[in-house]
Amino acid sequence: MQQLQQLIEAAQDIVILQADNPDGDSLASSLALEQILGDMGKTPHLYCGVDIVAHLKYLPGWDRVRNELPHKFDLAIIVDTSSLKLFEQLAKTNQLAVLKSKPVVVLDHHQEVENSLDFARVYLNRPAVATGELIYDLAQELTWPLNQEAKNMIAVSILSDSLGLMTDSTTPHSIRIIADLVEQGVNLPQLEDTRRQMMRKSPELVRYKGELLQRVEYPAGGRLAIVTIPWKEIEQYSPEYNPSVLVLDDMRLTTDVAVALAFKLYANGRITAKIRANYGWPVAAQLAEHFGGGGHPYAAGFKVQDGRKFTEVKQAVIDKTAELLDEVI
Repeated sequence: MQQLQQLIEAAQDIVILQADNPDGDSLASSLALEQILGDMGKTPHLYCGVDIVAHLKYLPGWDRVRNELPHKFDLAIIVDTSSLKLFEQLAKTNQLAVLKSKPVVVLDHHQEVENSLDFARVYLNRPAVATGELIYDLAQELTWPLNQEAKNMIAVSILSDSLGLMTDSTTPHSIRIIADLVEQGVNLPQLEDTRRQMMRKSPELVRYKGELLQRVEYPAGGRLAIVTIPWKEIEQYSPEYNPSVLVLDDMRLTTDVAVALAFKLYANGRITAKIRANYGWPVAAQLAEHFGGGGHPYAAGFKVQDGRKFTEVKQAVIDKTAELLDEVI
């Protein structure tokens, strides 16, 4: 803890990095840290190798996230991941060497993961429902300033990864933090209303959602729901909304479904999968890890870009999902 504080005190320009798969926790945690560091007199910069997806743009400050590292920085803080393979864009643009030349701190709440960011000076991995919870605890321990926007973003982070405090990784401590934040002025209904306003969809997108739902398949004895989204649709609809996010929750709510999975097929042959598992079936991370990805027990993902045919990958996913579900007691 002392080393973390010393690194921050010695730095002026600090870049906060999310992996190439931003979610509610990673973005909200980054925005909370941006506020904290700014109030400490530092100059924070926000980085993500890919554009922030549309359904996260209700968070004020998302537009400050850049796809390139700043020209000058003294310290890097990586949030919500311990995996180097989730920073492909850094490697492609030769910015990884720049990152490794600076002091690096990792703040991650994922448990039982292989730390491939072994060049980090400080690696903090604590059991927590979200990275925002870890940041809140650090703020209490190290007396970091928490302005209202930082508190809002910590609340968003925790509620996002805990699915509204409903996952089995939610602890009494998680709930107490939310209670503390509400007492300190966080307006949960207002945050939710802002999120819902940003999630409003055009009539065209609603019709497309209906088309996607009609294409859902139910293999593995109906315990798995799969939808496949080709490149043409990704290109057409992604600027307004992530097609997979449109339907995953509906797929999960189907009778007998334990796992919902959305495949995306890209023009360059890359295949990605977003996985959501229902409560009682914590297999999402195991399934993703089998195919080189990662995540949480109930929310995870992976990508395949080794030239395999989609039909082969799809069948392998069906088989592995059935195997994992059979192992759940």
